[in-house]
Amino acid sequence: MVFLVSYDLNKPGKDYSDLYKTLKNADGWWHYLDSCWLLSTNNSIKYWNDKIKPHIDDNDSLLIVEITNNYTGWLTQKAWDWIKNHF
Repeated sequence: MVFLVSYDLNKPGKDYSDLYKTLKNADGWWHYLDSCWLLSTNNSIKYWNDKIKPHIDDNDSLLIVEITNNYTGWLTQKAWDWIKNHF
């Protein structure tokens, strides 16, 4: 399955490197848009919420959504290749 992870990080100067390391622990990940990741994983949506939550603040925002192979947009060929290979 593939999850879209999107966030607003609202604490200026905070080091969010542990958040990015956590997201990169997915079986496969895509990060071509600033605050948007696609995670290819066998783990549940709750698993990712629980993994991400310790790395963000209460004033940050987080959205995790399971996505299907119904998509469109304007991306680089490299991005489309990743998406096509994970659906």
